[in-house]
Amino acid sequence: MNAGDRTELTCRELVELVTDYLEGALPAEERARFELHLAACAGCADYVRQLRGTIAAAGRLTEGSLPDEA
Repeated sequence: MNAGDRTELTCRELVELVTDYLEGALPAEERARFELHLAACAGCADYVRQLRGTIAAAGRLTEGSLPDEA
């Protein structure tokens, strides 16, 4: 890929961009590249799905639901 060709996103780049993606902070062009990669890469799609699940589970935690050791 030459310096001007930014069509393909690598797995490493996806990992670096995932927080911005999940927060809706990626520019449209980067978001499109991200989603194209997800459509073609089962490993990255699983990674993003797991992160979404972790975020959803963490959002349900309350101070009272955690053991004292935590």
